[in-house]
This record gives sequence, structure tokens and C-alpha cells, in this order.
Amino acid sequence: MTALLHPPDSLPVLVLALAVEAVLGYPDRLYRLAGHPVTWIGALIAALDRRLNREGDSEGRRRAAGVLALLLVLAATGVAASGLALACGALGLLPGIVLCAFFAASLPAQRSLHDHVARVARDLEADGLSGGRRAVAMIVGRNPETLDEAALCRAAIESLAENFSDGIVAPAFWLGAGGLPGGALYKAINTADSMIGHRTPRHEAFGWAAARLDDLVNLPASRLTAGLVVAAAALTPGASAREALAAVRRDAGRHRSPNAGFPEAAMAGALGLRLAGPRVYGTTRVEDAWMGSGRAEATAADIRRALALYRRACGLLWGLAAGLACLALAV
Repeated sequence: MTALLHPPDSLPVLVLALAVEAVLGYPDRLYRLAGHPVTWIGALIAALDRRLNREGDSEGRRRAAGVLALLLVLAATGVAASGLALACGALGLLPGIVLCAFFAASLPAQRSLHDHVARVARDLEADGLSGGRRAVAMIVGRNPETLDEAALCRAAIESLAENFSDGIVAPAFWLGAGGLPGGALYKAINTADSMIGHRTPRHEAFGWAAARLDDLVNLPASRLTAGLVVAAAALTPGASAREALAAVRRDAGRHRSPNAGFPEAAMAGALGLRLAGPRVYGTTRVEDAWMGSGRAEATAADIRRALALYRRACGLLWGLAAGLACLALAV
């Protein structure tokens, strides 16, 4: 009954889940019919934000309310995911692993990330700057109207690198470490950070706990992601593993995020680009350090080079998970 909650059984679940998601993604028909775990979690977060985040309260009370909201979200997610994992385990080991993997396949987003970033390159070439801006607005929070072609392409590549870490490697890491509940709890934390973890007047205090916890749980995955990108660069024609590693060592710690600098620096060094740097979110200019020492004039061709590197890194992640699963089952 307790199988699929912890390794070693969670590792075969991870391997199969990554394979299923890479092939099928999250079907549009299923999304229209039932939504997605992130939308369910997001609806709960939004409801708690409306009810608990009172503008008239002091900063301390709003911070405490944010902690309470986060705990409620994690409790609801953990109970639901643990119940689902136990139900799968009750079917027997092999059927339980297969069914649990199909549920877990909703946690990483390999296919959708690839498709969204590839669309930026495609629309930029087909419809010019206006088409590229419309496509990149779907994956980045910065003001697309401030982006020229090079900045637009850099934004797409930066989003690919950062989301590879927190949208794929991190849920895979926590799924492998803690089974379906571990992966689901990570997704809840990351969703809370994306919704309320911003430094705005409304969420500076209320989202403090979500932002800090997200930084913590993404720490191991961001370093692992950088390693995967460096390894993938060694297997990708035209990419440089040596420069990727040098950029991580030199630049990752200079990023304003404790985690995003690692995958971005690795991607920049591997491709001979400069990523990050100053950018505009809404009407606010953010001064950030450059990642990498290459050229800043990125193109649609560089987006495609980044996607080729990303595909190899995803393959290495799957291979790493499969190797750990075989090792765990053999012990």
C-alpha cells in the first residue's frame, strides 16, 4: 500500500513519466475537459489570495497570512497526491507504477516548453518582429514591445534555460526523491511563487514565504540543470562544454536570482552568447548581470541551436533517471 511514495519505486515512475510527457505532452482535449494540476492549484492560491491578503493589514500580518496560505496549499496538495499514490500502489507494483507515471507525466513540461520556444523562432521568421513579440509574450514576463530582434531571441533562450530547470529538472528531481507527493508539492510551491512571489505592493509581504521556499527547493535542480547543459554541449555540434562550465563558474553567482543564473550561464557559454543583462518588466527596468561573454546579437538560428542543446539535455536527464532506477532496483 505504501509503494510509489518513495524510492526505489518512485524512480521507475519518474523514468516512465518523462518518456510519456516527451511523447504526448499534456493533451489539449484533457486540458479542456479537466484542466491541469497547475490550474487546480492556481485556483486555490487565487482564492486564498483574495480571502487572506487584506490591503489594510500590517506587513507582519500579511506575511503571516501568506505563510498560512502556503501551508494550506501544501497540505491540500500533499493529501491529494499521497492518496493518489496509495491508490496506485494498491493495484500492485507494475500496474501501480504505470498508472502513477501517467499522473506524474503532468508535472514536467518538456514538450510544451520546446513547442513554445520553437514558435518564437518560427513566428519571428514568418511574421517579423511583431510575430516574434506575440510569441515571446507567451513565455516571458518582460514587456515585449521593448525588445528588438536580438533581445527577443535572447529572451526566448533565457526562458528555455530557466524553465528547463524549474519546469522540468526540478519536478523530476522531487518526483524521484519523494514520489508523486514530492513532485506535486514542488509544483505547488513553484506555482505559488509564480502567482504571489513577486515584489509588488500587493505581494511583497504575502508572497514572501512562497518566494523564499521556491528559491530553496530549486537550489539542487538549478545546479543539476547547469551540469546537464554542460554535458549536452559536449554532445552538440557547435556548442562548447568548456565555455559553458567557465560561464557557470564566472557568472552564475552574479545573477539576481540564486538559481536562474546557473542554467542561463551554462546555456550562454555553450552557445557563445550573452544572456540576461538589463531588461524591462512592464515599465520597470531591471539591471542584471550578463551571463556569458559571447555575442549579444542572438538570432532565430540561435534559438534553434538552443533547442537542439535542450533536447540532448532532456535525453541526458532521462538517461540519468533510468540509470538511478536500475541501480536502486538492483540494490
